[in-house]
Amino acid sequence: MSKALFIIDVQNDFTEGGALGVAGGAAVAAAITRFLEAHAGDYTTIFASRDWHDADSDNGGHFATDAPPDFVRTWPVHCVAGTTGADYHPALATNKVTFHIRKGQGVPAYSIFEGRTEAGSTVHNLLDEHGITDIDITGIATDYCVRASAKDALEHGQRVRIFTDLVAGVAPESSAAALAELAHLGARLEESA
Repeated sequence: MSKALFIIDVQNDFTEGGALGVAGGAAVAAAITRFLEAHAGDYTTIFASRDWHDADSDNGGHFATDAPPDFVRTWPVHCVAGTTGADYHPALATNKVTFHIRKGQGVPAYSIFEGRTEAGSTVHNLLDEHGITDIDITGIATDYCVRASAKDALEHGQRVRIFTDLVAGVAPESSAAALAELAHLGARLEESA
């Protein structure tokens, strides 16, 4: 059994004070770092994703430019490539990350599977190359990018576990619904301890 850890979008713009900050985001960043200190060796590979949107476009309609955002299909400008908002949160230590994945360059993207490494490798290929059978998932936001990444991992045939104490969501109701949906699809919901 080869295991990977996904750290989804633990970025400044998705934590408190950011363009789309969620409550508890900074605490999740620090908690993931503590988890990595104790458990990084349990994983064959560790993936960390970031939204990495183009500055000079609406990214396929993802950024609301002509009307207020609807927070379903359109969003305020966030995680623009090369800005502080797109950086990992400072409480997240990334020294144990094997692959850094950028997603949403010119297009809407929620799942880590929609991204690539700087060298152009896809998550699908990297998982296959490393014989990954199991994926543990952490990050932000439970009800959007964590949900999309977990669904894609399940569809790719991996066994998925979501650490419920290492995720933060936009809203309690939609986060609970996302976790219930993922459990129904076969994901295991557990605390990291």
